[in-house]
Amino acid sequence: MNNNRVKNLKKELLSDNWYTLYKVSYDYQKPDGEFEPQTREAYDRGNGATILLYNKENKTVILTRQFRLPTYLNGNDDGMLIEACAGLLDKDNAEDCIKKETEEETGYKISKVKKIFEVYMSPGSVTEIVYFFVAEYTKDMLVGEGGGLDHEQENIEVLELPFERAVKMIETGEIKDAKTIMLLQYAQIHQLV
Repeated sequence: MNNNRVKNLKKELLSDNWYTLYKVSYDYQKPDGEFEPQTREAYDRGNGATILLYNKENKTVILTRQFRLPTYLNGNDDGMLIEACAGLLDKDNAEDCIKKETEEETGYKISKVKKIFEVYMSPGSVTEIVYFFVAEYTKDMLVGEGGGLDHEQENIEVLELPFERAVKMIETGEIKDAKTIMLLQYAQIHQLV
């Protein structure tokens, strides 16, 4: 941490049940030079990775659908969300993580991925950086059913969709997940599919 405008940083642990939630107090220097005390909460869930699997020849993409409690609590009627495959890094680097998550969630074993960017997804309250990848898939890479790991209670449905339909699902509101929208738009801009 190397910002001279921040001093007296103090963290107080509020919760460490699922991930960690901190109350953070600090003094922040305003443009007039005066330091002002501020307090925020920061949720630390670790960093993650996400990937869009695409098939250029068939013009399809692999997405997933699963129940997401926070969306259910915020008005998503059934709580189901269509998303790109993703996972937390744990102790892996981003590339190893996304290869492992891809096989666990989608059943596709990929060896070659391309990192396209990294993003703070909700910087006002969450510390997480998400590393974004794309990779081409073919049917011969399918080694399992996918669906996630039982002990992680993921219950993931694997979807193979025509690329144009997936893009249209952004407009219709069927896809509301930010990382998935970003990956589909990247694929559209760069004409991957």
